[in-house]
Amino acid sequence: MDKDLVSDAVFFIFQKISSMRTLFNQAQRRPGSIAILDAQGAHTYESLWSKSSQIALQLLAGKADLNQERIAFMVSPGLNYVATLWGIWKAGGIAVPLCLSYPLPSLAYVIEDTQASALVVEPSFSELLGDYAQEKGIPFHQVKDLQLGFVTASLPDIALNRGALILYTSGTTSLPKGVLTTHANLEAQINTLIVAWQWTSSDHTLCLLPLHHVHGLINVVSCALGAGATLQFLHPFQVYTVFSIFLEAKVNVFMAVPTIYFKLICEFDSYSEKKKASLSYCMNSFRLMVSGSAALPVSVMEKWKQVSGHTLLERYGMTEIGMAISNPYQGERRAGYIGTPLPGVQVRLVDEQEQEVALGLPGEIQIQGPGVFANYWGNEEATAKAFTKSGWFKTGDIAVIEANYYRILGRDSIDIIKSGGYKISALEIEEVLRSHALVKDCAVVGIPNEEWGELVAAVLVLERELNLRDLKNWLKERLPTYKSPKEYRILADLPRNAMGKVVKNELKSIFSSTT
Repeated sequence: MDKDLVSDAVFFIFQKISSMRTLFNQAQRRPGSIAILDAQGAHTYESLWSKSSQIALQLLAGKADLNQERIAFMVSPGLNYVATLWGIWKAGGIAVPLCLSYPLPSLAYVIEDTQASALVVEPSFSELLGDYAQEKGIPFHQVKDLQLGFVTASLPDIALNRGALILYTSGTTSLPKGVLTTHANLEAQINTLIVAWQWTSSDHTLCLLPLHHVHGLINVVSCALGAGATLQFLHPFQVYTVFSIFLEAKVNVFMAVPTIYFKLICEFDSYSEKKKASLSYCMNSFRLMVSGSAALPVSVMEKWKQVSGHTLLERYGMTEIGMAISNPYQGERRAGYIGTPLPGVQVRLVDEQEQEVALGLPGEIQIQGPGVFANYWGNEEATAKAFTKSGWFKTGDIAVIEANYYRILGRDSIDIIKSGGYKISALEIEEVLRSHALVKDCAVVGIPNEEWGELVAAVLVLERELNLRDLKNWLKERLPTYKSPKEYRILADLPRNAMGKVVKNELKSIFSSTT
């Protein structure tokens, strides 16, 4: 088919839904530029736009608008992932990304909680989800069946206040909550970072983060494409391949979690002095390096500066708010601090009575701004508890302001474990462990670890002797690997306070001699 005709069709559809997202502007402005590099090669913005439009039409199946139907998808990082995400949005649906490493029960929970009306998967995941979809009567699409083609039909015009995305976060309850963000919320989150971190179309970034979390999906993928930059995917993550890509001297923006930086430092230390010098020279020319999703140990920050010449930019955000606080792109980046509020974001610290604390005193971080999520999907009670009466979102994180910079002191709930960039609900893991016939009681805690930030550790009270290897194999079928405990201790009973609540700080101490 004549290329000009395809371009005209792409432009026609763009005109019909251009009010939906400024994220899509680059598809019109830079159609011939490289948008994505993945294992299959290089893909232009026009290719991305065309494929996502075709996916949208397949999902619509003759409808005028999906009207915020939830579409769950399980696709590996690359062109197909982004095209599926964009296609869902273009069709008027709410995108529900599925974690690639989840076992079927965890996937089923998300699919059923969102009441997804369709599943989109790549062939490698068909065996995992195909029978389930058939049993539940959920329409099942394979990405390989969604081919590029001449797009002639128009797509719906999507208002910015409509739902766009549901990501799941571990809260203080035993089950994950779906965080619903609107197109307007996402616009605000993306535009704020593009401005604050000075993204441009000349940037080239490498994405190796999971895409069912804000860090990878918004901070890397959406900001890069929103700025017209080149987005390169590495999947699966291989530490030595990261450095090989760096040596190609194309990447100039890099974002990762502390665990990845720890692994890269270990890999770097294994190289010859000549290769170290080449890598250091290459990395020193990067424009920006960012760390997030977990607290960055000062030792890792200092070592990375020796390796790369960069002081990592630490920032603070959550699934519910995107990014809210950041060290400056230009200016002092302080180790152990998360920086100052980003443009358009209001931040305050309050005490237990919701009163703002005096400067220098610790308080809970509360947030207002256009990037704050709409609600917890299908959970009015949790949504109401998450906000103050005046509309401030309660993060649950405690911080203090020192010399104008925010410093995180800790979590007001000990039941959230931050490990390898994930926020993990200890209560969720406890519920699974308690379902084992030989586990009488249990408690899960996070224990400090330089590489992972925290390790998931479990204390068990048993009915009778249990082989831990058998327990670990049993958990593989019920929990993602990153949520499964890495350390175990067996006690006759759990320590409790006068109210019967398990005293978890006492449990943490029994692991200290081995961590």
